[in-house]
Amino acid sequence: MIGRLRGIVLEKQPPLVLLETNGVGYEVHMPMTCFYELPDIGQETVLFTHFVVREDAQLLYGFNDKQERALFRELIKVNGVGPKLALAILSGMSAPQFVSAIEQEAIASLVKLPGVGKKTAERLVVEMKDRFKGLNGDLFNQNSDINLPATAKQTTSDADIETEAAAALVSLGYKPQEASRMVSKVAKPGADCETLIREALRAVL
Repeated sequence: MIGRLRGIVLEKQPPLVLLETNGVGYEVHMPMTCFYELPDIGQETVLFTHFVVREDAQLLYGFNDKQERALFRELIKVNGVGPKLALAILSGMSAPQFVSAIEQEAIASLVKLPGVGKKTAERLVVEMKDRFKGLNGDLFNQNSDINLPATAKQTTSDADIETEAAAALVSLGYKPQEASRMVSKVAKPGADCETLIREALRAVL
């Protein structure tokens, strides 16, 4: 089990980051709420990881701290929730926002996430409420606003950035047309890809 990686950020292609550790490049899938906090390319970072082995792939999921990883691990224990859906859920909501939605039984907010229907939302509320009792709540009491790090200067066209943002949303489970529409609604000149994704996901909720 690969549980922690420390290395240099080589590439950032939301929601995937390429991290070089001792000469080996690891592709790590991250929830967008964690991806926003990554340092710039060329800088060092530490990720807590969860390793998933399937018949057709071996996948690494990365998080900024152990609590976020613990929440991910509890999510994938819920019937009908796999790693991809858990990633989408934690991309659409930060850990504190998700916990708040569960505690308030906010079904209407949960069903706005890709891949989450009413039955899945109800199941999440029922099962996750019990699971939270075993988790340290410190992380979940933080301010739910996301503070983005300083971003690099604009080097690609707005159209290319919007396409990249839409592709990231598709990888999280949104349909192509829906993803393009979400990005178009929040697009503005000079915005970087991570900002567009963040604003598109916020607009849905």
